[in-house]
Amino acid sequence: MQIYKFGGASVKDAAAVKNVTGILNENNFNEKVVVISAMGKTTNDLEKVVNLYYGGNEAWQQTLETVFEKHLAVMRELYHNGGFDKAVADIRLLINGAAKFLTENTSRNYNYIYDQVVSIGEYISTTIVSDYANSIGLQNTLLNVKQVLFTDNAYTEGKVDFKKTEDAIQEKVNELVQTGFVITQGFVGCTPEGFATTLGREGSDYTASIFAYSLNAERMTVWKDVEGIMNADPKEFPDAQLLSEITYHEAIEMTYYGASVIHPKTIKPIQNKNIPLEVRSFVHSGKRGSVISANANINFLPPIVIFKRGQVLLSFSAKDFSFIAEDHLSKVFGTFAENRLRINMMQNAAISFSIAVDFKKEKIENAMNQLMDDFSITRNDHLSLLTIRHYNQGIIDKLTHGKDILLRQLSRTTMQVLMRE
Repeated sequence: MQIYKFGGASVKDAAAVKNVTGILNENNFNEKVVVISAMGKTTNDLEKVVNLYYGGNEAWQQTLETVFEKHLAVMRELYHNGGFDKAVADIRLLINGAAKFLTENTSRNYNYIYDQVVSIGEYISTTIVSDYANSIGLQNTLLNVKQVLFTDNAYTEGKVDFKKTEDAIQEKVNELVQTGFVITQGFVGCTPEGFATTLGREGSDYTASIFAYSLNAERMTVWKDVEGIMNADPKEFPDAQLLSEITYHEAIEMTYYGASVIHPKTIKPIQNKNIPLEVRSFVHSGKRGSVISANANINFLPPIVIFKRGQVLLSFSAKDFSFIAEDHLSKVFGTFAENRLRINMMQNAAISFSIAVDFKKEKIENAMNQLMDDFSITRNDHLSLLTIRHYNQGIIDKLTHGKDILLRQLSRTTMQVLMRE
């Protein structure tokens, strides 16, 4: 059993869909689960639908119809020998279902609405790829991930019930792979009540690792538009180097600090069962790419540079002018946990405590409102968090020269700087 994951860029148009089916055909597509993200920028388009709807703007209907039109154009390019009408009908059903939900919805819970609407992007893409693959003789079954991946009710950041999920995946997939490979949706889970949840942006990697863990897979492969895992974002650093192999621990550190090549939660499930993870290019599918495993040689790693933009620095000081002590920290941490705000950097001083988090407007404002009675709070927006693993002074000087630095931290292997964008 192998698990393949294809992101949005790998299925962005008709040529990309044909490329994906070509990769599956070349790599013995049987005994595989293929996890697929929404096509191209569909998630962004569906977010616009949600935001228009939530703001009371009837333009959400036309925006949703535009999502259908974009996918219709892809299907027109794909089909020349039958199958077009079925594919269009399948996608029309998904679009109409989202429109019906929004028309009848009475909830004002933004995150709930978001998950019900945005999740259809994955259902559209997997339906198109599955229908097309079957039409060219690549026999597969489309599995509704909500039948096997179960979460709590934390909309937009669903927490997976691993035991229930593992049992369901084993039962369902082991039956389905007898007649071909399985295609399913990334990013999406199911609440106990049967509603859609999502696992966080770029959560399809995590979905694939959950399937790999549950099925004791031989290998998991993430197909991307880059050669493999690089020591920096090649879009910003043209001289970025390929890391042909890294350990699970190094990969976890990189994703924790914000490296975008793999979703942060992806590594741990496969590490628990020692399942290697490959990152390969769907553009140059014959190249080996990078491998994440337990026994990788990392003695000669170059500095690894990670930029995390859109950061907010919140600094807390007690209103009674007392020192910041354990009771204060407990209250701050508890509030952040309640609001599901992940801390990217923190620093403690005698009378203040500073935290850097991703810009999540509603969650930050809720947390600040909960803490404002006990703390004086200052806030700085539009910041970037620079992390350098295996740093040297030359790379630090190069990337921080002339910058307005608000926080700096240094350990034996990692340097972090929070600075203005």
